[in-house]
Amino acid sequence: MRVIIIGAGVGGPTLAAALGKAGLDAEVYEAHDGPGIGIGAFLGLAPNGLSVLRTLGLLDAVRGTPGAHVSHRTEFLDGAGRRLGLLDDGSAALAPELHSLGVRRGELQAALAAGVRVEYGKRLVGYTAHAAGVVAEFADGSTAEGDVLIGADGLHSPVRRIMDPAAPAPRYSGLLGLGGWTSGLPVRPTPATTGRMVFGRRGFFLYGTAPDGDVYWGVNFPHPELSRAEIAARGPVYWRQHLIERFAGQLPDATTILAGSESRWFQPFGLYDLGNLPRWTSGRVGLIGDAAHAVPNSSGQGAAMAIEDAITLARCLRDLPEPEPALRRFEQLRRPRVERIIAEGQRRGGLKTLTNPVAVALRDLALRVVLRRLSRTSGHSWIFDHRIDFAEPVGGRG
Repeated sequence: MRVIIIGAGVGGPTLAAALGKAGLDAEVYEAHDGPGIGIGAFLGLAPNGLSVLRTLGLLDAVRGTPGAHVSHRTEFLDGAGRRLGLLDDGSAALAPELHSLGVRRGELQAALAAGVRVEYGKRLVGYTAHAAGVVAEFADGSTAEGDVLIGADGLHSPVRRIMDPAAPAPRYSGLLGLGGWTSGLPVRPTPATTGRMVFGRRGFFLYGTAPDGDVYWGVNFPHPELSRAEIAARGPVYWRQHLIERFAGQLPDATTILAGSESRWFQPFGLYDLGNLPRWTSGRVGLIGDAAHAVPNSSGQGAAMAIEDAITLARCLRDLPEPEPALRRFEQLRRPRVERIIAEGQRRGGLKTLTNPVAVALRDLALRVVLRRLSRTSGHSWIFDHRIDFAEPVGGRG
């Protein structure tokens, strides 16, 4: 069986590696001209995603990427810097290689793609599915033929658009986001392996200090939806000043980091989620990761969900005799977990959109209570403790 994979972000290369481990042939086709080093800011990888990378032999490469650092505790602050609570995700009790990581997105993508076949500069414009296979068509006039085609091509997936033109559009969360990393600023280091989440009066700010002294930071802030062109037209000078004003009079570290970071990081993007998609598959074509189910960024599970999808789909294609039932079985296995995580992320994300002073005060009070309870009960262990046994045969017919 030959699998065509569209997209060399996180899910696509991971799927190719998992298919290789399953003894199946796969090649990734990516619209950009080369690996994604330098693209995007950073993200977190929790134990559920790291365990899959370990199974596939990818974990050492990811842990060795520039900037990768352990971060398994989160300190929650209000806008004035007062502590609301502290949570530990429990990964410190696991094997050291499963301690939660912060990683640079571009470096992660490049590490995952290094061991698989990737054709760059291949922008999908269409595909034709027939009884015996699928032919992908690219903007440069070339084609690729396989038994299965998988869209791992992100939130605005061309594969999804072609597969189901009536599919619902991603839902705007009401937030814009941006982030980056910087060094050499007069910022108090965060405690070791600890990041801070600041629920401000007009926005949400997170930051953490890596062992090398670099500060990783991100912002989510309420804003009417804008197109990419509208965002770009305002320029980095505007967005930097906009954010400094939003956080003025609150935690000083936030404005220090914003004022001292490179202009290249001040290009916001809309935060969207995509749940309850009517179908993730059609015949020999399927979707994984954000193309099928963009989870809210407040869940901290976007990359991990794509990684879990990849190993699950590889098991299904390995164990079921025909592509169509294998793809259907993949959706059956993954949908309940993913949609539960989407719902959890939406609940958390709603806390970031509050700006009314009374609502903010009530939110901070509620967070103190909730975080105190979660610190005693490990309320989110169902997310982090999930493990997928690659060797276990996939049951069911799809």
